[in-house]
Amino acid sequence: MKLANRVKTLTPSSTLAITAKAKELKQQGYDVIALGAGEPDFNTPSFILESAEKAMKEGMTKYTPSGGIVELKKAIVNKFKSDNQLTYTTDQIIVTTGAKHALYTLFQVLLNDGDEVIVPAPYWVSYPEQVKLAGGKPVFIEAKEENEFKLTPKELEEAITEKTKAIIINSPSNPTGMMYSREELKQLGEVCLKHNVLIVSDEIYEKLIYSDDNHVSIAELSDELKAQTVVINGVSKSHSMTGWRIGYAAGPSEIIKAMTSLASHSTSNPTSIAQYAALAAYSMNDEPVEKMKQVFAERLDMLYNLLIDIPGVTCVKPKGAFYLFPNVEEAAKSNGFTTVDDWVRALLEEEKVALVPGSGFGSPNNVRLSYATSTEALKEAAQRIKQFIIRHQS
Repeated sequence: MKLANRVKTLTPSSTLAITAKAKELKQQGYDVIALGAGEPDFNTPSFILESAEKAMKEGMTKYTPSGGIVELKKAIVNKFKSDNQLTYTTDQIIVTTGAKHALYTLFQVLLNDGDEVIVPAPYWVSYPEQVKLAGGKPVFIEAKEENEFKLTPKELEEAITEKTKAIIINSPSNPTGMMYSREELKQLGEVCLKHNVLIVSDEIYEKLIYSDDNHVSIAELSDELKAQTVVINGVSKSHSMTGWRIGYAAGPSEIIKAMTSLASHSTSNPTSIAQYAALAAYSMNDEPVEKMKQVFAERLDMLYNLLIDIPGVTCVKPKGAFYLFPNVEEAAKSNGFTTVDDWVRALLEEEKVALVPGSGFGSPNNVRLSYATSTEALKEAAQRIKQFIIRHQS
């Protein structure tokens, strides 16, 4: 049977590929340390679990409105008001089956064939694939390591053409953990306003910040930028609810209405029980989030210090998310490998440490390490990486 042309352009997820190989080795009895996880290693807080159970017992197991239950929309409106000083109405909010589906739905209603979307690299692996599936063209701009992987206004302006429809800004970032400052966002925003480019602001890691810098949503900088921005967020990372699949988008009513119409013909609605669980997440205090964040902050400091002590490894210290994105080009070359991807595969085979190659994120000289695992595992992984590099040095 002949498949649709649109799926023939898709690139398999490098994260899933390395995870599958790690699982295969584990099943063979090897002691594998997998650092590819894109989710917190904590269970969902107990008060959220209890709220979900209560919702089930009270019969909240039926269809809901396609755009989400109004109670959750109101909670999201309140969240934007208190956290981001942003005022939205419920018709400017859509609840989706995870933040990933919010992005997918947005590109489907936004892009026509040939429309360009600027994707700063390094990027989350699904951004370009979702753009392509919507008939658009991802336009990559390398955000340089010496600039903490952040795009400059000059680089953005030079990439804009008459076909440019949108730009994706992810802060804090997956895979780098970098964050844009208020001034940096203001300057990028001015370029977008000048050229009428829609801003897709992915803020899923908003709550996981480990510096004195505050998260800034580009939509909060001015009414003009708010009108030209769609904010993507969700409870997956902040409340350790990845499997519950609840995300949302906030933006201009016309866009949100179109997304809701599309959702009515695709998912019908996000899972009812998960919506009530997310409602609980946004109705209680952030104490569980703060506790999780403290653990991540301690792991970050420890793993960062271990990594920069390894020969041939350099790393920009991230400010958010739960990833490190070290440059291992020198280590790979000194070990006799042509590419970092080859180095990653050999590391997994020999030392049973699974990292995600940066090539999947548009940065072939780097690797992504998730510190969403135990301190003991992180220490052991760093030791194995170091001994692997030293053993192979030419």
